[in-house]
This record gives sequence, C-alpha cells and structure tokens, in this order.
Amino acid sequence: MYCNAACKKKHRHKHKKECERRVDEKLFNQPPPREDCPICFLRLPTLITGCTYMACCGKMICCGCTHAVQSRAVSAGRQEEDDICPFCRTPPPSSDSDEEMITRYNKRIELNDADAIHTMGCFYSEGKCGLPQDYAKALEFWHRAAELENAPSYYNIGAAYINGEGTEVDQKKAIHYWELAAMGGDEDARHNLGAMECNAGNHNRALRHFMIAVKDGGNDSLKTIREMVTFGNATKDDYSKALQVYQTYLNDIKSEQRDEAAADDDDCKYYDSPF
Repeated sequence: MYCNAACKKKHRHKHKKECERRVDEKLFNQPPPREDCPICFLRLPTLITGCTYMACCGKMICCGCTHAVQSRAVSAGRQEEDDICPFCRTPPPSSDSDEEMITRYNKRIELNDADAIHTMGCFYSEGKCGLPQDYAKALEFWHRAAELENAPSYYNIGAAYINGEGTEVDQKKAIHYWELAAMGGDEDARHNLGAMECNAGNHNRALRHFMIAVKDGGNDSLKTIREMVTFGNATKDDYSKALQVYQTYLNDIKSEQRDEAAADDDDCKYYDSPF
C-alpha cells in the first residue's frame, strides 16, 4: 500500500512484478460460458450466425429454436408466422419498415438493454436500418454499452482504435479494450491478443490466450495453435489438448435442431469445422 503520491512514485518499481502478476491472474482467468438459450436451455453458440437477438423482448435465441418455429409455420401453411419471435410470439417488423425496427430497439435502449445499445452502435457503424453511417455515433453507443460491461462493445471500441474509425489510431487503447472484451468472454478479442503476443515472440502468453479462446469456441485460435506446432512454438500435446477443449465446447452447443437449421440455411451455421 502507498501512503501518498510521492510514496507511490518512489516505491513503484518494487511492486511492479506483483502488480503485473495480479493483472495477469485476472486477464488469464477463463470467463464464464455464454448464457443458455431461453427456449431449449442449451448453451448459446459464440459464432454470430448461431443466434439472433430479438428486439421485441430482448432475448437472444439460438438458430435451432428460430428455425424450428419457422419450419412449423411453413409446414402448417402459416407463412405469415414464419418470422414470429419464438419467445414472446411478437410478429416481425414490416419488411420495409426500418422505422419500426429502430423504434423497437429504442424501447429496449430505454431499459438499458446492453445488447440493444450495442446493436444500435453497429447500425450506425454500418449505415443500416435507414441510419447514416456515423462512426462517432457508433462509438457513443458502444461506450454506453461498455459501461454495462457488454463484451462485444469493448471489442468494437478496440477495433475502432486499431482502424482509426471515429477516433484516432491508438494501439495501446485498442489492447486495453480488447483485454476488457476478452475478460468478458469475447473470443475474437482474446484471439487478437494472442496474435499480438505471438507476433511479439511471447509464445507462452499467446498460447494461454488461444487456449482460453478455444474453450469458448474460438476456431481461429485452434487453427493458430496448429500453426504454432508447425513452427515449433507449441507442442503436439498443446494441440491435442486444444482439440479436446474444442470438442467439449461442441458437445455443449450441439443439438439435432441446430444441425437441421445449419443444414437448411448457411445463415444458421453455429460452429466452424476445426479442419
């Protein structure tokens, strides 16, 4: 403990290693797994096409459950219900009504729904749903969602600093936000941190990042571990362990319903092949 600012400045070097150890303990902790689908109660996939956010009720629904509702509606000749929300049964917005979609998201935003706030930032970033492309506005929403510890928003803020979109290029800040995203369970941020450590020659730290990402479904990290073995920066045992960890993840998320959805529509793909 420091008694004042002068004391902190004088003795900081004595505590550097201990501070770094505490930071690493937090950074390299395995984050909790993603929540379950509220309908089938299976772990939600991390692949973006594996689930859908419903702005009507604020629920994240897996591809298997949304596909099952659509298939039943089509089989029964009720095409008008094929896009109904599987959870709250609310019909979708009119196909040509961006305004209605934005209204739904704004209602969720008023409730401090982090996923809705994050998605509104994505709309501005990409110029979707009738909104102008505005990186600065996107960052406003992502920072607001980040205050609610939304991991994808931390990731997007980091990407904005890397690419200089809506802000200056600042790699140090990008790494800071990717670390927050990784600790929140974002496997893409975790993979990027691992890649940076790998490029810097810190292969042990890189491997730790990649292994955590693989446990959360990070297919790119699994492939990178295989490449590390080829170049002698990881062992075959490391890759074998990574494969086992990835298989455990697949066992947690796989279901016949999700497989049917993925086979019927590429937009319902919920995991990548490790090969």
